[in-house]
Amino acid sequence: MKDLHTHVMFGIDDGSRSLDESIAMLERLSNEGVTDVMLTPHYIENSKYNCNNKLKKKLFNEVKKEALKRGININIYLGNEVMINNNLMNLFNTEIATLNDSKYLLIELPMDKEFDDLDLVIKELMNNGVIPIIAHPERYTYVKNDYKWIKEYLKMGVLFQSNYESLFGKYGKDAKKTLKKLLKHNMVHFLASDMHRGSSRCNLKKLHSKLKRIVHNEKIINDLLNNNFTKVIKNENIESL
Repeated sequence: MKDLHTHVMFGIDDGSRSLDESIAMLERLSNEGVTDVMLTPHYIENSKYNCNNKLKKKLFNEVKKEALKRGININIYLGNEVMINNNLMNLFNTEIATLNDSKYLLIELPMDKEFDDLDLVIKELMNNGVIPIIAHPERYTYVKNDYKWIKEYLKMGVLFQSNYESLFGKYGKDAKKTLKKLLKHNMVHFLASDMHRGSSRCNLKKLHSKLKRIVHNEKIINDLLNNNFTKVIKNENIESL
């Protein structure tokens, strides 16, 4: 598996608290069969989670160096999980990072209330060559209540990443039910851990077994867990579903 959404980077958001914890998280992921990991620390403008790109790259290199030193067999890449705002285009280069310097940007939305200018921000990003990947839609109240919301953004070319632990009830019954429906209707492009602390787990055998019962298509499962991640890394096109 290749994991597009993690908070393995230490000391800059609500994820890993130290270099040692970051290494322990990578080691656990590697032992459980994860081969590639995107480090996506939160970026929330005007909050304490606003680490700039220069410092992110410094910390990333520390994690990479230590992982190599300890012989952890895993590939890591740098990105962000950016909270939506009206100022995104002004934050590129110095403040926020796309995924592995590709055209893909991982975006988080408010949990319970729709962002009023989402259409405008998405159009601005896409007009400037940036493809939004919206994180964990199954957790948003307005998605649980209206699946047409997803369809409209798929038509615009937006991609979606869900948290696989939603399938195991981590975020409640509604999120579990919502993700199952999204998967059945082929509305998700990536499944990832959204791993925050060392206690997070990844049981790939159980995940694959559950996906086979929901999706019934091995190619789609492989796209969710591997192929689309590779396309992000290579900056290749991914079709909106």
